[in-house]
Amino acid sequence: MATSRTSSEAGARAGGAIDGTVFGVIVAISFCHLLNDMMQSLLPAIYPALKSDLKLSFGQIGLVTLAYQITASILQPLVGLYADKRPTPLALPGGTLFSLAGLTVLSAAHSYWLVLVGASLLGMGSSVFHPESSRVARMAAGGRHGLAQSLFQVGGNAGQALGPLAAALVVVRWGQSSLAFFALLALLSGAVLWNVAAWYRSHGLERLAAGRKAALSGALPKGQAARGIAILLALIFSKYVYLASLTSYFTFYLIHRFGLSVQNAQFHLFAFLAAVAVGTVMGGPLGDRFGRKYVIWFSILGALPFTLLLPYASLFWTGPLTVAIGLILASAFPAIVVFAQELVPGKVGMISGLFFGFSFGMGGIGAAVLGWLADRTSIETVYHICAFLPAIGLLTALLPRLDKN
Repeated sequence: MATSRTSSEAGARAGGAIDGTVFGVIVAISFCHLLNDMMQSLLPAIYPALKSDLKLSFGQIGLVTLAYQITASILQPLVGLYADKRPTPLALPGGTLFSLAGLTVLSAAHSYWLVLVGASLLGMGSSVFHPESSRVARMAAGGRHGLAQSLFQVGGNAGQALGPLAAALVVVRWGQSSLAFFALLALLSGAVLWNVAAWYRSHGLERLAAGRKAALSGALPKGQAARGIAILLALIFSKYVYLASLTSYFTFYLIHRFGLSVQNAQFHLFAFLAAVAVGTVMGGPLGDRFGRKYVIWFSILGALPFTLLLPYASLFWTGPLTVAIGLILASAFPAIVVFAQELVPGKVGMISGLFFGFSFGMGGIGAAVLGWLADRTSIETVYHICAFLPAIGLLTALLPRLDKN
């Protein structure tokens, strides 16, 4: 009897440990996501200075983004696949060393090739951080997967928004060498992630295994799951190519069309990226409550009226329109990632790496192509063409149905 009661109590404790949402861990990885993406976003934030100092074309600027994004894009699914088979908790703090090295190189880069090397090292840092941290968010979610993914992702969006602000207040004033100061943030991130890795090893793997067993019982046939993944990747394409047009070239657009200073243009970019952060917070919990498919519908296709208006707007209306676009588009990503994880249960790392990597890759390719287009036409033409990308959101109608979505 005593043995039975002891076993029952142990099971209850284990169940509680597995089922509860561990907000401390989610907040920790969200904070590290903020630091990681703030360091990463300093790269596009210093594009105007690099273009002027190194006499780069828009096409060369696009290739810098491509070097960063493709490095991350190729490696992230591979890191995630490896982690699914052989979890490596210490990869989390170890990956921050690539970001530290990347910013250090960029702070001293006075040639185009060194800029490409620094950008590639930054991409390698992201390739380790994102799939493993997304796995941790899933481990700590306790069934509230959309909320956990949103809280994790909003840290990154906040970091992306702070990057241009930091560039406007620090880098524009003290120059490219000030990037070395921001590289020290990688050490802070590594210290926090060391503690996250300890929880991952002691508790996270057990929670992930328990969630996998439940998910496998309701898995779709492979053909339907593959079709769903392909559609979700098409939606990521539309979202991230459009976002690349803003994150890489919005400051140039504002300077060229409205005559703004570099500093004022950076503040406008900050407002857009702050809206992206708010939209990310909303997307995950709304997906948990109302269904992820509805959120995906709204967040991709719903941005279309605003993207169509943007190329014709005055400076006064450009700000509100870009804020609305950022708010709506950003709500898609947490819902898309969780939907994909549930289409392919048991492969959290691979799916997270695939979607983070594909988003980076599409952003990089999009930036390169759009830079080439801007060189041959005009920066305004880029926004006239990109305005139609959210129409790809109509593909949401073809997504397979999941009972919880």
